[in-house]
Amino acid sequence: MKKKLFRISIAILLCVLIGLLSSIATQTSIDTWYTTLNKPSFTPPNWIFGPVWTVLYIMMGVAAGIVWSKGFYHKWVKTALYHFGFQLLLNVAWSVFFFGLQNPLIALLDIVALLILLLFTIKWFTIVNSVAAYLLIPYIIWVAFATALNFGIWQLN
Repeated sequence: MKKKLFRISIAILLCVLIGLLSSIATQTSIDTWYTTLNKPSFTPPNWIFGPVWTVLYIMMGVAAGIVWSKGFYHKWVKTALYHFGFQLLLNVAWSVFFFGLQNPLIALLDIVALLILLLFTIKWFTIVNSVAAYLLIPYIIWVAFATALNFGIWQLN
């Protein structure tokens, strides 16, 4: 049990740090360039993103920690965690593309790839542990919403 809690804690810490890296890229443009964009009518207020992403990163960390606790020696666990790690890279890349480079089109391509990879990640998490997979459902819903938002911003600008 201690080993499982340790792995969950490490995974949460890693995901929150990834979120912190993403927020650094976001901060470069959130109060300047982003305010000048035309946005879809369903765009939520800026203050909602921080709390939502914090909860999502914690849930992602718990999910990854549960999978990791099944033993990294197992090929299904490795496959699931490789998918998870790659989707984390796409997650960070989106913030860099959208806010850092101020390029909604490249960000849109990235987030579509992220959405597809998340489907595979959930599939592999389901094979290893269904609870871990369920913990990723709010994340994929939010990414689907963010994809629609990104598409709307790209289309309007």
